[in-house]
Order: sequence, then C-alpha cells, then structure tokens
Amino acid sequence: MVNPIRIFLGDLTYNTVGMSTASFPLNVGYIAAYCKKRFGSKVDITLFKYIDDLEVSIYENPPDILGVSNYVWCHRIGLEMFDLARSENPNVITVLGGPNFPQDLESQQSFMEKCSNVDFYVPIEGETGFSNIIEEVLSVSELGYKKEILFKKPIDGCVSRNPDGLVQFSMPKMRIKELDEIPSPYLAGIMDKFFDGELTPMIQTNRGCPFTCTFCVDGADTVNRVNQFGLGRVSLELNYIGEHIPKSINTLQISDLNFGMYPRDLEICDDIVGIQKKHDYPQRVLSTTGKNKKERIIKAIERLNGTMSLVMSVQSMDAQILQNIRRSNISIEHMLALQPTIKKVGLVTNSEVILALPGETYQTQIDTLKKLLTAKLDFVEVYSCMLLMGSEMNTPEQRKKWNFKTKFRILPRDFTTLRNGKNVIETEEVVVGSDTLSFEEYIELRTLSFSIFVTNIGIIYDSLLKFLRQNNIEVFDLFFQMMKQIDSAPPLVQKIFDSVKNDMVDELWDSPEDIQAHYQEQKEYEKLLSGEAARNVMQYHNALVRHSCMDEWTQFAGNVVFGLLKRKKIISYELENQLKNIINYCTGLGHNTLGNDRMSTNPEFLFDYDIENWINDTTNKTLVQFKFDKKRTVSFQFSRNDSELIQNEVERQNINSGMGQALKNIPLQKQFRKPKAISQNL
Repeated sequence: MVNPIRIFLGDLTYNTVGMSTASFPLNVGYIAAYCKKRFGSKVDITLFKYIDDLEVSIYENPPDILGVSNYVWCHRIGLEMFDLARSENPNVITVLGGPNFPQDLESQQSFMEKCSNVDFYVPIEGETGFSNIIEEVLSVSELGYKKEILFKKPIDGCVSRNPDGLVQFSMPKMRIKELDEIPSPYLAGIMDKFFDGELTPMIQTNRGCPFTCTFCVDGADTVNRVNQFGLGRVSLELNYIGEHIPKSINTLQISDLNFGMYPRDLEICDDIVGIQKKHDYPQRVLSTTGKNKKERIIKAIERLNGTMSLVMSVQSMDAQILQNIRRSNISIEHMLALQPTIKKVGLVTNSEVILALPGETYQTQIDTLKKLLTAKLDFVEVYSCMLLMGSEMNTPEQRKKWNFKTKFRILPRDFTTLRNGKNVIETEEVVVGSDTLSFEEYIELRTLSFSIFVTNIGIIYDSLLKFLRQNNIEVFDLFFQMMKQIDSAPPLVQKIFDSVKNDMVDELWDSPEDIQAHYQEQKEYEKLLSGEAARNVMQYHNALVRHSCMDEWTQFAGNVVFGLLKRKKIISYELENQLKNIINYCTGLGHNTLGNDRMSTNPEFLFDYDIENWINDTTNKTLVQFKFDKKRTVSFQFSRNDSELIQNEVERQNINSGMGQALKNIPLQKQFRKPKAISQNL
C-alpha cells in the first residue's frame, strides 16, 4: 500500500507576548475537510495554529506538502516555515493561500520572484485550488515522482511559475456555489483539538461581499457573489461548539463580511440565543455587521440580547472620497439616521473611519469627524489607511493616481524568535500622505483622533458631552481644543500627548527590510518583548491615561469646556457650578479603575444636581431642572463582580504590551465606577 501524502496546513498566530489572532483556524479546517472527502486515505492532514507546534513538527517529520494561510499578520512567518520545511525536505511542495495576493500581473510576477520559496499560490477558494494540487501530485506520483512536472502547465485555481520562471495562472472554473459541498470541519471532529481554552471558535454562514471597496481585499469583483451554507448545518455547528466550549471562553466569532444584512441571519440569531440558554455561551459575539439593511441588523442585535455591537463602517463622510474608493453604494446617511433607534434599544454605537484615503484632505477628515460626533456615536475610531496586498488600492495604477506617500510599521504582538535564533516580525504598509494631505497634517489628525478616542467614551463622559450639546457647543470643539491646548494641560497629560506624537513618528520605517534588520539585535528585540517598542499607539496610551492620570485628563477636559463657554459668552455662576458638578461626576466614574486597590479608593463628592437621572432623561430637560432640594454626597464604587472581572484581565496583561487589549476585553459598562448616594446634607 502506498503511503498517504503527508500534509501540514497552518493558519498561524503569534503568542509571544499575547495572542495576536485568537480565532480557530477555520479556513484550513475547510480545506482539510474538503480534501479528506475527495481523497480519503490517500492524504494524512494535520492542522496547526501555533507557530511552535508547526516548527517542532517540521523538524521531527517534515511534510510532503506544506500549506499556510497568507494574511498581513502572518505573511513573513509563513515564508520562514517554507524555508524550514525545505531545509528538512528539499522536495516539499509549498502552497500559500489567501486574499493578500496582487491583482495585477506585473505585481504577481514580482510577488512570486520575491517569494521564491512559494511553489503555488491559491488566491481565491482554497478548497478547490489546494485539492487540485493534491490531484496533480497523486497523478505524477504514479509516473515516478518529479516535482518539476507539476509546473509544466497551470493548475486550475492556482498561481505558479512555468519552467521559464514566468507566472502562470488558471482561473477556477467557478466558485463553490453550494457551500455544503464542503464538509463541516466541526462536525467531522477536525477542529476538536482547538477547544484548548485559548482560542475563540469561528463560524462562517456565507462567503462573498456585494461591495467593492478598493481598500479591502474582499472588494474584488471575483468574490462579489454571496454564497451560503445551509441553515441546518449552521445550527448543528453552533450546537457542536456549545457542547465542546471550555468555560474560559465566552466569545463566538462570525466571519461573515456583512452579518445581519440578510433575512436568514435573524434565524441564525435565534439559534445562537438557543445555545446561550442551553450552554450560557456565547456571552459576546464578534462580527462585521452589514453596511446596508441596518433595520434588520438592529433586529439581529436585539435578538442577541446585547452580546453583539453594531459597527458603522462609514470610513468617510465625503461623497467624492466614497466615490474614489468605490463605496458609493453604501448609504452612510441611512446608517446615521438609525442612530436614535439604536440608542433607544440600549445598544452601543461604533463608527470606523480611515485616515488618508484617496483624495483625503485635512478638512475632509475634520468634516467627517464633526458629522459623526454630531450624530452622537459612542465610539469613533480612526484607523490609518493600509495598503493591503490584494486590494485594488494597492495596484500600481492606484498608487500612481493618488501619489500615496507610505511608510511601514510593526504589527503589535506579531513577532517571535525561531529555534534557529532568527527574529521574525510582521509589518504593514500605511499611507502617511499624498498630494492632498501632508505628513504634518497626518500626524496632527492622528493626534486629534487620540483625543477623541480617550474622551468620546460613552458612560464616563456622557454628562460632559450632553452638557455641551445642550449649550449649543459642538462636541468636536472639545476634542479639537484639547489637542490645540496641550501646553495648558496638567504635566502628566502633556507627557501623554508628547508620547503619542513621538510614537506616531517613531513607529514608521522606510521598508520592512529595515525593520527586520534592526530587530535582529537582541537588545532591540527585547524592546518588543517588553512593550517599549511597536505598541498599538492608541490602545497603549488610552490604557496609560486610565492607569496613571484619568483624574487629570478629566480636569483638563473640564478646563477646555470652561474656555468654550467663555468664548461663546454664555458663562454664568449657574453654568460654572453645573460644570464643576459634572467634572466631579466624571472624575468619580473614572477614578483608579485599573489599580489593584480600586475597591478601597472610593471617591466622594458633594452634588447640587441629580446628574444620573439627567443623563438618562430623554425629554431634553436641562440640568438645572434636576437640582436637589438639598446637597447630596455621592460615593463612586465598584461592585465586587466588576472589580474581579477587571482584575482578571489586568493580571493577564501588562501595562506596556497588553493593558489596552485588556480594556478591549472588558465590557464598557463594567469598566467604570457606579454612583451611590450615601447622604443628604442640610
């Protein structure tokens, strides 16, 4: 009997200083299940998520075929695994797959020349392309195996080099329309070993995206048709996950590109609710929500009882920029019009914005931020524009058209040291300027986005923002003036802003090669391990504010608001007193939230107004209408359960490399103290 083909498939994550991508390797699970269905005992397939596991297995018993997923966060480590596998087995067949592959022929040729250790690339659906490679390997093996035979002609669904070294590519005849042709890797038991208490289960209910955004690798015309897995199958997978999930994991990730947008998604939500009742899981659902059909998405979120949030991926509010990125078929105004409905049902609203898109100017970014803040969104998060391999924006034509100025930076937490002593670091290319946006403007806008990131936080600053709006002052002016008046801020706050701007500049490099060379030196690599270098600028400094100077930050915000009232010439003793009460209220909520002594440091303030009921009032009454008959002392405290939740997350991280991640993992309503009236004063 002929030995089966030994196949390793990896969708790798770094875990050097924390898990970089904590989801199950579902993509390679699908490939394994499909290939087992086609070839049965002719293949022996092992799946990998952790780099160390794959590295050891290659040394101990190298595979005949090594396939690795290619995303921006695991590109370089995949190539390193190919080098290792080839050193242990010169005849190994290496296959890279995933959407981060150039669209144009010239760039594809360059990619394959640069990645000389890649035999095949599968750019669209891995199941068909990868199984076609196996079919060819089985065929040539019968003739007396010579690896070179595989490259004489293109293989359907794969990119390779012909004997002359030129790229050859055969488009797949069609995508898999009936996705149930792919056996479930969950129901087949293929994913069982990944229920390890560290990784988050992922499911997929459909594939494809009807939108064509040029910055996104899923915006290509080749994948704009949406195909679906059967509802019965999805239900079985959810139940399987619920029955096998460890107690340490409370999250489910849905990898659909537009979950909630389709009518059947409501049925899937009902299934999830059933799992929640049966298994007390999931307590949190992560998903990219749809861009249109927001009413239906809201219904989906309602059914999930607050375990899933709505993300409004507006990216820009400028009509011309939206046209530049082929996003004009997404109704931004429709998104924002639903905000009151979303808030009415008690949901948190999030909006993502991309800085330095094609045609972006300083003013268009300002206008976008103003509109979103006027719409009262709870979170407005600004991301730098990444030039992703495989996106239309990252083609030579688009680069030339918009004259992008780019730099490279390290992906936080995405680095490791291999057994051969080599340090491997993942990088990304970001746009830092263009003909319409200078580098100096880019840095100032990022600094402004940090001011918004920290201060536009629901719960803690709700009262301050409501106060501004009731006095006809744009909340944007608060964040803008905080950025402009840094010199008047408390010393600790000044230090934070200075650190933010320095890190925004220092994190940028001219090339990935410069980064790799620099961090081969152990003393420099130690800075990555400690979190001193290559940290997420926004998350790190937000955590630093929370940890070291939240009281000072709140006082600074209050001083800026006082200045805005004076500028508007509406300041009065009554308004000044209201503002002092509000600042004390915000201070109480945010005081010492990350300290180990948070339970014993409960601040107390004397209040003239019932701020809590004023915040929750929907009739737009002013604060003066909530004045107490007698002053009241209010203490701000954590419940025992909330404090323990915070402590558990804090202990898993450290202030340099992971405190920002800890804050992301803690529900917002549990991050701050609660007001508790303790006396009524004469």
